[in-house]
Amino acid sequence: MASFVERMVGAARLDARTYGEVEADTTAMGQAMAVVAASALAAGVGSISSGATGVVAAVVGGIVGWFLWAVVTWLVGTKLLPEPGTSADLGQMLRTIGFSAAPGLLNVLGIIPLVGLVVWLVAAIWQLVAMVVAVRQALDYTSTGRAVLVCFIGWVFYMIVSIGLAMVMGIGSVIGG
Repeated sequence: MASFVERMVGAARLDARTYGEVEADTTAMGQAMAVVAASALAAGVGSISSGATGVVAAVVGGIVGWFLWAVVTWLVGTKLLPEPGTSADLGQMLRTIGFSAAPGLLNVLGIIPLVGLVVWLVAAIWQLVAMVVAVRQALDYTSTGRAVLVCFIGWVFYMIVSIGLAMVMGIGSVIGG
């Protein structure tokens, strides 16, 4: 069994075997959450102009977003778009998607002036590709296209919820003064 760091590197390298190992390891949930939290913390530090509150919000939002996206992806992948060999539980999806956040650690480089946007874009695309690998592995898909579709549907739902929460929080700050 690979170490935590080896798993993070394997996940960032888009190694399907790493995702398979994480999927099968029921004790890796804490590690998956740690990857998500570290990635969100890196994003918060990379955009430190938002202050300490922004960093805390990034970590909490990252963990909540990971959970919501994993639940939606699991439901879509197992109930709406399963393949004949699809077999996955929510824990498997949480663990694999959690490790797909590993490339997000690059976001800490956003603290360097004039580099932040480029780093964010590279990390976001890399994380999305890693998520496709994670979903394909967790759902036992033979089709990468189906994994892309499941990730896209999960992303649309995630964006709707995120925008809705931002609107509610914005309205709350206007009402609250």
